[in-house]
Amino acid sequence: MGRFVEGEDRRQSFLLPASLDDYVTEDNPVRVVEAFIDELDLAALGFDGVRPAATGRPAYHPSTLLKIYLYGYLNRVQSSRRLEREAQRNIELMWLTGRLAPDFKTIADFRRDNGVAIRAACGQFIELCRRLDLFTKAVVAIDGSKFKAV
Repeated sequence: MGRFVEGEDRRQSFLLPASLDDYVTEDNPVRVVEAFIDELDLAALGFDGVRPAATGRPAYHPSTLLKIYLYGYLNRVQSSRRLEREAQRNIELMWLTGRLAPDFKTIADFRRDNGVAIRAACGQFIELCRRLDLFTKAVVAIDGSKFKAV
């Protein structure tokens, strides 16, 4: 190709870092999400499926699905289908879930079935952020409402 910057051959094998931990820096926000959710008492908050069923196909643990949900919340990804795609290709989300990638229906059902518990967990997360002074008084939120100008 001459004097152009060239990419690597896709068929060429090469060595990547041995673990996903090498790709996620120490100050990455997903580490905060991981630590926060690991300390929550999910049963006390009211999450379904904290204790696995004795029969049937094994389910995803609610903490894994809550990590996906909180990651989407922090990164403005609300759609269950987009969260499914992100879990399959995003290194941070792979690190957070241990390379688990539930389908969009599982994520949507988790959100539908655990609405009250998710709100309680998010409330605790916001309270933690306030105690750590991660919020400032200059934050302004707009809900997307449209008003007719006079």
